[in-house]
Amino acid sequence: MIDRVQGYFGFTRVPFGRNLAPSMLHQHHSHREAAARIAWCINNRAIGVVTGEVGSGKTVALKGAVASLDPARFTVIYQPNPEVGMRGLYDRIVTSLCGTPKFHLAALATQASAALAAEVDERGRTPAVVIDESHLLDHQELDAIRMLTNYDMASTTPFAVLLIGQPTLRKRMKHGVLAALDERISISYQMPTIEETASYIKHHLTIAGRQETLFSDDAVELIHLTSRGLPRSVNNIAWQSLIAAFTEEKGIVDESSTRAAITETHATE
Repeated sequence: MIDRVQGYFGFTRVPFGRNLAPSMLHQHHSHREAAARIAWCINNRAIGVVTGEVGSGKTVALKGAVASLDPARFTVIYQPNPEVGMRGLYDRIVTSLCGTPKFHLAALATQASAALAAEVDERGRTPAVVIDESHLLDHQELDAIRMLTNYDMASTTPFAVLLIGQPTLRKRMKHGVLAALDERISISYQMPTIEETASYIKHHLTIAGRQETLFSDDAVELIHLTSRGLPRSVNNIAWQSLIAAFTEEKGIVDESSTRAAITETHATE
C-alpha cells in the first residue's frame, strides 16, 4: 500500500515520516513568533498570554526568549506550578529577589510587590514573572495577579507578567469577572496557528518531491482543528488522508478524504 500511494502521487519518498535528517525538519514559525512576542513583552514590562496544547512548543519558545535576554538587565522569576496558590507565587517572587518571605498573606503580597519595584529602582533590572500552566489558576488567583500589577496607581507596571498555558486559559480570560485583566493584556498568542499547520504539511510534501498543491484548504483546516496542530497527529491524519484519496482515485486530498481519514484514525486509536 505504501509503495502504491507513493507512486500514485509521484512522491520520491514517503511523506510525513519520522526518520528525517536534522536539515529536513520543519522550522516552526510559531516557536520563533512566540519567542519574539515573549521577549517584546518582557522588554516593555507588559502583560502577555501564550497558549497552546501540550506538546505545541510553549516551553521551547519561552526558553528561546529568555536566552535572548541580557541577565544584567532582566530577572526572570519562573513559577512552574500555579497550584501552590498566590502564597506560593508571592513566596517565589520574594525568595528569587533575595528576600525572606513574611508569614501573613497580606504582608507577603505587599512584600512581593515592593521587591519587584525595588529590582527596577535599586538594581536597574526588569523582573519578568512567568507563570506556567496558568490554565490551572482560578478566577480569584487571576484577579490577584491583576492586583499585583497595579503599581502606584499607574497604568504601567515596573515588571512583566507572562501567563503560559493551555487554550482553556484564553476562554476563561474572556469571562466578565476577568475583563479588567483581559483589557491590560498587551500580547496574546496561540500556538500553533492554522498557517503553521499548512506550512508543516507543505514542507513534508516538498521533501517528498511534490511541489504542486495536494491538500485543499478545507482539508488542511480540518486537519488543523482535529490535530490541534500537533505534529504527530498531523502526520497520522495527513497520511491516512492520502490513503483515502488514493483509494477514491482522487488527484487532490479534499475535505471528504480527510474526514474519512479522521474516522479511520480515531477508530484505530
